[in-house]
Amino acid sequence: QVQLVESGGGLVQTGGSLRLSCALSGRPFSNYRMGWFRQAPGKEREFVATISRSGDNTNYTDSVKGRFTISRDNAKNTIYLQMNSLKPEVSAAYYCTAQFTGTNSVALKDKEYRYWGQGTQITVSS
Repeated sequence: QVQLVESGGGLVQTGGSLRLSCALSGRPFSNYRMGWFRQAPGKEREFVATISRSGDNTNYTDSVKGRFTISRDNAKNTIYLQMNSLKPEVSAAYYCTAQFTGTNSVALKDKEYRYWGQGTQITVSS
C-alpha cells in the first residue's frame, strides 16, 4: 500500500519561499511518476507540477513556471516542490500524488494519478 506524507507548508509573506516535501512509502519509489496539485477554497483542484520516474522530465502549469521547481531524490523516496517569489494567489492546499508507471513520462491530469497525500496548506499573506 502506497502512502504519501507531505510536509513543509505554512504561512509566508508575499515574495517569500517555501519548500514542500513528500515522502512515499510502501512501494519502490523509483517506479512512480509523481506530481503536485493544489486546491483553493471554492475552486477545483488544479495541476501544479509533475516529475517522471527518473526526474529527467518535468512539467509545470504556466502560472508557476520560473518560480516553482519540482525535484526528486530517489535515494530518499522523496519529492520536493521549491516555491519562490510566492504570491497570495497560490494560497491553497497542496497535494502530493503518485502513479505507478513503466515509462519515464509525466502526467498533468489528476485522473492519471492513483495515490494522494493528505495535503499541506500554503498561505501567502499580502
